[in-house]
Amino acid sequence: IGPQIDIPAPDVGTNEQVMAWIMDTYSLQMGHAVPSVVTGKPVDLGGSLGRRDATGRGVFTVGVEAAQHIGLDIASSRVAVQGFGNVGSVAARLFAQAGARVVAVQDHGGTIFREAGLNVPALLAHVAASGSVAGFAQAESLANDQFWDVECDILIPAALEQQITALNAGRIKARMVIEGANGPTTPAADDILQDRNILVLPDVIANAGGVTVSYFEWVQDFSSYFWSEDEINARLVRIMKEAFASVWEVAQDKKVSLRTATFIVGCSRILHAR
Repeated sequence: IGPQIDIPAPDVGTNEQVMAWIMDTYSLQMGHAVPSVVTGKPVDLGGSLGRRDATGRGVFTVGVEAAQHIGLDIASSRVAVQGFGNVGSVAARLFAQAGARVVAVQDHGGTIFREAGLNVPALLAHVAASGSVAGFAQAESLANDQFWDVECDILIPAALEQQITALNAGRIKARMVIEGANGPTTPAADDILQDRNILVLPDVIANAGGVTVSYFEWVQDFSSYFWSEDEINARLVRIMKEAFASVWEVAQDKKVSLRTATFIVGCSRILHAR
């Protein structure tokens, strides 16, 4: 690893504290502080404002953009979220603030449901106190497998990989799937969703908000000049919107899925650079 080689950031099982330890250990070897060796650090060690919410904010941003293209009104939509960590909880909060009803949430502890919409701030407080959505008093509990049968407009898998498979893809009752996690949909499930005309916003663009703000953090560390949270959020939203627009255009032009379009855009840019 190194500030010009491979730069880690937090993911499942790691957090700001772990990034601080890595930075500290690397800096000891170098004999001076090297904040740009990792991102997702505590703000007082050169971390960026807005980094913790960035992936969830990116999920929300591309979801809103896609909804406009398919005629889905966010303010009257129902959202189901799998995973209630940094990504899922932030996405749920932002969708709820935009007027959507978050009707179901699943995490490692269990699955909860409320047709009228969950009180997301209260749920966040419950999870902070208990460590899971399980036992939330203002919702009914569901068996974990029933999560895939919940009627919703937007499904956000924001937990682990390979959650949507050929076994459950046929049961999903959403118009749009936004991949907050890395690789939550198997290739076989992807084909099923496409055949059922369910729009899939692939992970490679949908959860790119985190790595985008990691890049902002790296730039700020190198320049020792730090931006406000409003600046960071505005730049993130602009980049995510532009990225989505380019992918959507290719998908329409070439009559392919958004996943294929993201690879066309990405590979074309790499080949051009080479």
